[in-house]
Amino acid sequence: MKQHVKHYSIAVVALLAILIAGGAVFVYSGVYNIGADDHHTRPVFAILQALRERSIHARSEHIVVPNLEDPQLILKGAGQYAAMCTDCHLKPGMSDSEIRPGLYPQPPNLSQVRVDPKDAFWIIKHGIKMSAMPAWGTSHEDPAIWSMVAFLQKLPDMTPQQYKEMVAKAPPDEDMDMGDEDGGHSHSHGGDEAEGHHQGEAGSMAQADEGHAHEASPAAQPELSREGLTPRAAPDAEAAAQAFHGALQRGDRTVVLGMLAPEATLTEDGQTQSRETYAADHLAEDIAFLKHATVVPLWMGSMPMGDIAMVGSEARITPTRDGKPRVLRSHERLTLKKYGSAWKITAVQWQSAPEETTP
Repeated sequence: MKQHVKHYSIAVVALLAILIAGGAVFVYSGVYNIGADDHHTRPVFAILQALRERSIHARSEHIVVPNLEDPQLILKGAGQYAAMCTDCHLKPGMSDSEIRPGLYPQPPNLSQVRVDPKDAFWIIKHGIKMSAMPAWGTSHEDPAIWSMVAFLQKLPDMTPQQYKEMVAKAPPDEDMDMGDEDGGHSHSHGGDEAEGHHQGEAGSMAQADEGHAHEASPAAQPELSREGLTPRAAPDAEAAAQAFHGALQRGDRTVVLGMLAPEATLTEDGQTQSRETYAADHLAEDIAFLKHATVVPLWMGSMPMGDIAMVGSEARITPTRDGKPRVLRSHERLTLKKYGSAWKITAVQWQSAPEETTP
């Protein structure tokens, strides 16, 4: 009996060794095509799909869902979805995007599919390995993620016009407060190579020196987070951001508008505007402001996501009004998309506040 057990054990060990060796040869040979355009066989796809769904459900089933009918929560999620999700998951009236055909597996069209809230929260927060779905929890707090989940419950029932109107009213990505209580309007951007810029909403930076745009208040927004952004992680996208900053500071209107994608949105202090609105009004004001301001770049980082990238930056900006300088700390986050060999900006977030000084 012992002899049989010994032979059986040897056979099992030998079989395992053969399997391990065979697996190692398979992996290191490179015979497996990892390309996204070479799809899995049906059995492999079915296994991976079941693995993915069971993994998500097992981790999401005990999540407590908050009130998703809060209008402010839904409105907040609309802005975030427009800034971060439409290239992959589309929007009402949008049938495809430049990046979507090359994604495998195909992400769901969330304008047509309603996702379980618990699963949606877990997926948005943690992402999915070996896919284009990032873990937004590395750069967004739970309340911001729940806002996207709340919006997703309404999205499949929206018409293109309803979607457009809601996004236009949405607050900025970094702030759950729907108010604009003190009328603060300025936003700014920093770049590299001594070129940065500051943008203003409706002449806001000129107003800042008059003392009502940036006074400290309980409604002050938290700073745009650096989480998930690493210096030089997406060098080409960072170079595009720097070119955008430089064009604004030079007053090169043609370059600025050329770098904004047709669908670009610009958000600051709860106000979102289209590229067309910005071009017709606020761009001229920003150029005029920068003509009399000094910008010192402080930091820049990025996060690559295939043909999409996020670039964040900070700068110290000193505008002068009536001979009196006012030092501001500016924060910017750009979402960029690659069109052929060129990066274009699809979403802009700006934020600035007086720089604290030590007595």
